[in-house]
Amino acid sequence: MTSPLPARKNAAARSTRKGVEKPADNVVDMEMSTGADSHMGLRLWLRLLTTTNLVQAELRRRLRAEFDTTLPRFDLMAQLERHPEGLRMTELSRRLMVTGGNVTGITDQLEKEGLVTRDADPEDRRSIAVRLTSEGRAAFDRMAAAHEQWVVEMFGGLSLDEKSKMHDRLGKLKQHLRKGIEG
Repeated sequence: MTSPLPARKNAAARSTRKGVEKPADNVVDMEMSTGADSHMGLRLWLRLLTTTNLVQAELRRRLRAEFDTTLPRFDLMAQLERHPEGLRMTELSRRLMVTGGNVTGITDQLEKEGLVTRDADPEDRRSIAVRLTSEGRAAFDRMAAAHEQWVVEMFGGLSLDEKSKMHDRLGKLKQHLRKGIEG
């Protein structure tokens, strides 16, 4: 089975006589560039970051190619799909961890395409609630199904046991970090 990720130019590539780049025989993970004697915590953080960036880049590429959309638009629609009653713009901003201006820009685009509506919030007439339209829900459902398959495919190189153990260990790290931040 071939890798689900497209071939990328390797930073550790070496040139041949004809100028064609070929992967170096001794390719080292970028995390290792910190040095073999670096603190393992730093190396682990860099590996998590690199892995996250690789997955996100591929998801961005596929969303653009298959649905002519962006990951931020997908993420906003995912939040709205979980809340059919709608969410206030400030709540969307908080959940997506972006500025209100970013949420406004994305919402403007989605509204022009008929995928979301803005309505006065019944609990606070000064606030605006954003909701998916029926068209928006149908479009998101198609994207979400593809997104799920892509993620499953990208993690397909790991056994169920490996994924489960990694999930448990990352959960333990997450709890430790939360205690440190909240404590």
